[in-house]
Amino acid sequence: MAKVGFALNYDSVKGRHDVVAGLTVAAISFPQAMAYALIAGVDPRFGVYSAIVVTIVASIFGSSSHLINGPTSAISLLVFTALAFIDSENSTQLFEGLFLLAVLVGVFQIVISLFKLGNLTRYISESVIIGFMAAAAFLLAVGQLGNALGVRDKGNGHMQVLHRVWLTLSHGDHVNYRAVVLSTAAVLLAVVLRKLVRRYGWPQIDMLAVLIITSVIAYLAGWSIPGAGGHTAVSVAAKIPRSLPSAHVPEVHTEFLPHLSTGALAIAFVGIIEALSIAKAIAYQTQQKIDYNRQIMAEGLANLAGGFFQSLPGSGSLSRSAINFQSGAKTRFSGIVSAATVAGALLLFAPLLRYVPQPALAGLLLVTAVRLVDFKRLIYTVKASRYDAGLVIVTAFTGVAVDLDKSVLLGVVLSILLFVPRAAKLKARELIVTPERVVRERISGENADPLVVIYDLEGELFFGAAPELDRHLAEISKRIADDDIKFVVLRLKRVRHPDVVCIERIEHFLREETARGVTVLLAGVRPDTLAVLNNVGFQSWFAAEHVFPEEDEDFSATLKAVRYAHSELADLNLREPPPIAPELTSFYYLV
Repeated sequence: MAKVGFALNYDSVKGRHDVVAGLTVAAISFPQAMAYALIAGVDPRFGVYSAIVVTIVASIFGSSSHLINGPTSAISLLVFTALAFIDSENSTQLFEGLFLLAVLVGVFQIVISLFKLGNLTRYISESVIIGFMAAAAFLLAVGQLGNALGVRDKGNGHMQVLHRVWLTLSHGDHVNYRAVVLSTAAVLLAVVLRKLVRRYGWPQIDMLAVLIITSVIAYLAGWSIPGAGGHTAVSVAAKIPRSLPSAHVPEVHTEFLPHLSTGALAIAFVGIIEALSIAKAIAYQTQQKIDYNRQIMAEGLANLAGGFFQSLPGSGSLSRSAINFQSGAKTRFSGIVSAATVAGALLLFAPLLRYVPQPALAGLLLVTAVRLVDFKRLIYTVKASRYDAGLVIVTAFTGVAVDLDKSVLLGVVLSILLFVPRAAKLKARELIVTPERVVRERISGENADPLVVIYDLEGELFFGAAPELDRHLAEISKRIADDDIKFVVLRLKRVRHPDVVCIERIEHFLREETARGVTVLLAGVRPDTLAVLNNVGFQSWFAAEHVFPEEDEDFSATLKAVRYAHSELADLNLREPPPIAPELTSFYYLV
């Protein structure tokens, strides 16, 4: 029904907005796609194919109205790392590895969506992503120094990135001043044009304008025209055929799978986080509700299709999505328009792309590297806490010193490992009833009721919290034994997600104290906790009148339990009956 409603509500006004936004996005998609393919170390046409296939499939199946998928700088860096074990001179194996990698990424993301694991991404700390982006930006910048200076890269894919950069700069060719002129011009033009675009609200085609201007400069100077030996004065982009991506089944090299699987898992995680965070940020402004698992499925389908259509793996693009939103896009149709426009431009202008100088692309990527890092956010996060600073530093250092895919996986593992101890913090505090009939936390040294004690538990009741629960229950048992307590009110209103390990601990405590003649009252029992207790046969041996479910926010189950304990003590002639009639329980307050 939702899809039908979408079709019925679509009109010419929305269509016009989507077309304008799609055309604007396409203007930046084309040069970005070529540049990101260069980052990944593959033929530029595969980046352009990604801007067609991945973009259109994700737009068709996605949830966000404004998210634009396709090649991104972060994903391209991960692709470069994942393919580093393949000899870059063996282009056939490199390309087959690229397509197989895209298929694996798509499969991983589809599996994550099918098992509805999208919500698990919230347990991955933002500090990991910030650290990853810092490492990615650094590697992106140093990786383009050779192209910016016009020298050939030295070393091989098995070497660490910094080692290769050192060899390139210290043992490489002489610096090509023409390349330096073009890369410097690209940087300056990119900075100036971006300021003008923002000041005057021009269409955001500054990257495309930079490539056109530098290409014209190189052509007029004769630097991009082949000489007598067939060589150009500066390196130019590879020739892109004037054809759309065709269906292709990747060749499976079984020896590639162990290497590619690790990289594919890292790309799948980063791609999901990148896409969801961008979609979430835009949806916060538009008030659109995002179906996260559907969006993850769209990411997986897009990369899977891309692998079979010779495309670079992709994800949600921050720059293109922001432009799409700011250009007034109304629906996902704008992404389809963008992909179609890139396809049309490929058929019309492909021969001209051979005049785009690589130093100019390198200059654009140097600017992209700087813009990739939110320095204010980075400093803010590092200063926030040792926990956040540690995650940022470890992830960034691993990304630079080892490789990016392992830094992502390490960051994810660290996020979870550091989250579990925090989630396992189960708090217990003693409450008292004051003479003013207020139930509040007992202050250290304050007199307490010698016959009735009230304990409040708060936290997650899962297996990780079992040691904490054991400790708190042991302290309560000791208090009962030392002070000869007759009634214990155990408040369970603030415990969540009980599992068998913790329920078994609570059952053992109840049986042990009941056997010693102590009456334990369970107050504020939530429906999920009560359901688990009943599932294990709790109701067959524990008195129903000793359970006080939390039924009404205005009427505390804890106060019911306290009143019940006082009434029972009165029946045993251990205490005077409570001075307030049972129906006047509103005189009690819980804080």
